[in-house]
Amino acid sequence: MSSQVGKSMRMKRVIDQAGVSVICALDHGMTSPTFLEPLADIATRTAEAVAGGANVIMMSKGMIRIAEPAFSPTTSLALLLSASANPEQGQPQVIQIAEVEEAARLGADAVVLFTALAGETEAGMIRTLAGVGRECAVHGIPFIAEAEFPTTYASVKDLRDQYGFEYLRRNVRLCGELGADIIKTNWPGDEESFGKLVQAANGLPVVLAGGSRLEDDELLQRMEYAMAAGAIGCSVGRNIFMHRSPEAITRALSRVIRDRWKADKALEELHKALGAGTAR
Repeated sequence: MSSQVGKSMRMKRVIDQAGVSVICALDHGMTSPTFLEPLADIATRTAEAVAGGANVIMMSKGMIRIAEPAFSPTTSLALLLSASANPEQGQPQVIQIAEVEEAARLGADAVVLFTALAGETEAGMIRTLAGVGRECAVHGIPFIAEAEFPTTYASVKDLRDQYGFEYLRRNVRLCGELGADIIKTNWPGDEESFGKLVQAANGLPVVLAGGSRLEDDELLQRMEYAMAAGAIGCSVGRNIFMHRSPEAITRALSRVIRDRWKADKALEELHKALGAGTAR
């Protein structure tokens, strides 16, 4: 019973009072095949996302030691439990590098696990997913499963063409079946298809992954469509921390998600902010 109370308390912070979640993913040092220069200053990137309205920050156990002062009292930590081995390969191997108990000690409100299904590593990945789900239930920690294409460092279109919509739909369902509390997934190409991914989650909250770098209008339009199709928010990394103004683009996403602005209105205000000199 106590673990269920703990999970309920943490979920209130991960999904805010408006019923949404604006997640900034700053964990790419664990998964990227190359070093991403903006993450050299992890504390500043964290502060920018928090100022823009992100209520959850995803990062690794090493980086939270550095970035913790940039968290506001209400900012949630979603601790990444995995890293990608051989990330330059089309099917990287996901290695679990932290435990749910460590996340609890670090003050995390959730844990995150990337899932790479299909291929020779699928059986091991399913075992890892099931184990993390089991440990989260024991410790009362919400579990965010990243039900995405096997690598997120190619364009979504290329990955969609390679793996197909059914890869995502099966991945979403499998993550839910194995204990995920929130499911993060890729943009499948249109609002109707995203709605089918939400249906596959069978009532579990779904957030849209930002994926590879996009133009601002495309990012915000996808977010508007995803919310209309049943998403509760986003989990965006490169499209925030590699933006010319991470704070401004986070605020634009927050307006679409939390305030339900139309994408074109949020884009207009973003352009005003950038023109006013908020870009770094």
